[in-house]
Amino acid sequence: MCSDIKTISIVKSGELSICCQCYRYHLEFNNIYLEFNRKEFEQFKAYILGIEMDYWEHKHAFAKVKRKIPVPSMQQNLILMFKRQEILELQALLTHISKDIFLTLLKTKDIDYTLILN
Repeated sequence: MCSDIKTISIVKSGELSICCQCYRYHLEFNNIYLEFNRKEFEQFKAYILGIEMDYWEHKHAFAKVKRKIPVPSMQQNLILMFKRQEILELQALLTHISKDIFLTLLKTKDIDYTLILN
């Protein structure tokens, strides 16, 4: 287990750290924990930053799941699913954006709430 860990970036749902001894990246995001070497981290970062959220949301528009954006893993039967807000937050975490990007105005499609009119 790493003992000399330095935090690189923090957002509401997670944090990105690096071990100063073995140079492994530690990504904690919601209930997901991933470890990467430098090359794996750069590949993961490039994939996350290149996700076309509109495409996936349109493709899975009629799916009953709330999370419509897939992120595949090396394990063929494991795919991580995210919402647009989660991907934006993950992108902020990976690019060291410390300001709160979620202070922008919400769009109707960004609100995940079942409205019941009485």
